[in-house]
Amino acid sequence: MADVLEMADAVWETGELPQQGLMLVGADSVVVEVAEGVGVLPSFCNVMPIRAGDALVLVDTSSPFTAAQNFARIREWTDLPLHTAVYTHGHVDHACGMGPFDAEARDRGLPRPRVVAHEAVLARFRRYAKTAGYNGSINRRQFGFSELEWPTEYREPDVTHRDGIDLSVGDRRLQLRHARGETDDHTWVFLPDEGVLYPGDLMIWCVPNAGNPQKVQRYAGEWAAALREMLACGAEIMLPSHGLPVVGKDRVATVLADTAELLESLEAQTLELMNAGASLDEVIHTVSAPAHLLERPWLQPIYDEPEFIVRNIWRLYGGWYDANPAHLHPAPQAVLAREVAALAGGAGALARRAVEVADAGDLRLAGHLVDFAQNADPADAAVAEAAADIWGRRRDAATSLMAKGIYNAAVRAGIDTARAAPQELD
Repeated sequence: MADVLEMADAVWETGELPQQGLMLVGADSVVVEVAEGVGVLPSFCNVMPIRAGDALVLVDTSSPFTAAQNFARIREWTDLPLHTAVYTHGHVDHACGMGPFDAEARDRGLPRPRVVAHEAVLARFRRYAKTAGYNGSINRRQFGFSELEWPTEYREPDVTHRDGIDLSVGDRRLQLRHARGETDDHTWVFLPDEGVLYPGDLMIWCVPNAGNPQKVQRYAGEWAAALREMLACGAEIMLPSHGLPVVGKDRVATVLADTAELLESLEAQTLELMNAGASLDEVIHTVSAPAHLLERPWLQPIYDEPEFIVRNIWRLYGGWYDANPAHLHPAPQAVLAREVAALAGGAGALARRAVEVADAGDLRLAGHLVDFAQNADPADAAVAEAAADIWGRRRDAATSLMAKGIYNAAVRAGIDTARAAPQELD
């Protein structure tokens, strides 16, 4: 294990990022002070405590799964009563760690801590309660969890804002500002007296999560604008909610500017093609991220990836129609697949061809072919085995955790189908 500040500094020396998806690897799980009374506790979602006179402030609270551990670590750092917690947004890994602090206040006969968030967090919590089954399913797939029960009850904020709010707690001033980016309910925080910036998930030490294929709309252009606004603050220290601190005014500026440039480039290219009448297929296979930006340690496609962001930009400006009229009122997938299989000589022939194409290096085309084969004859064990093989190759070749999770789920489905299929005797 290592000190998180030493790890942060090493990235700039080596270019190597100790991170898998959003998970920081190898950091000590203790509060580290980055400025007087300003700390960061590395976790899946970092918790950022601030000593404010005789009170404690938190930026983000992490998840219900790490709440008890994070509470204990913060209490090793300070016993000041929690006065205010800020949710940078309503994702479960940021806004579900208040339980131990609320219980402590109740047990000590103190006022319940105040939670501050954007007003749209309330709508998010209501949506989560309505779609708990769906969210559990997609997050099991995205992160590879075998079991995950999505929460249906949430600690709601006590104070909400629409565009922003300034807070004073003890001897600290906090400027909260709203931005749409990964979410519509995002709040970034700046301590003007200390020059400390909390971008929440607007900077996550990898390609921005602006394209997630299984989640609701993201806002690449507004995200970039928020990064430019944060850049104008001239922060000396940046504490993202995922990943490492960024220490030094020039470093903070570089990371913010690079991330904004990436999003601006993807949106500009996509809109140019849309305005020229291109289809989604043409857009996806034409737009590319600036190569020099993808070389940056903080813009690696290890969680999300540029192609997914392009799709979300299309969805924001163009809706779900992809400019292919065959997709407007499509035939059921199984009906289409059986017709294609009949023309190809059967599902087995399609599966064998899919493996040949994959062996030749075209995994995208192989995926289409084996998908037809699976839909045409889902009970065929040989087809299922071919599908598991190809989806496994796609998983291994993918860079982003999101793609790996989806392909790995397809691998498991193929294996399960093959095992369930009746076996012919020689």
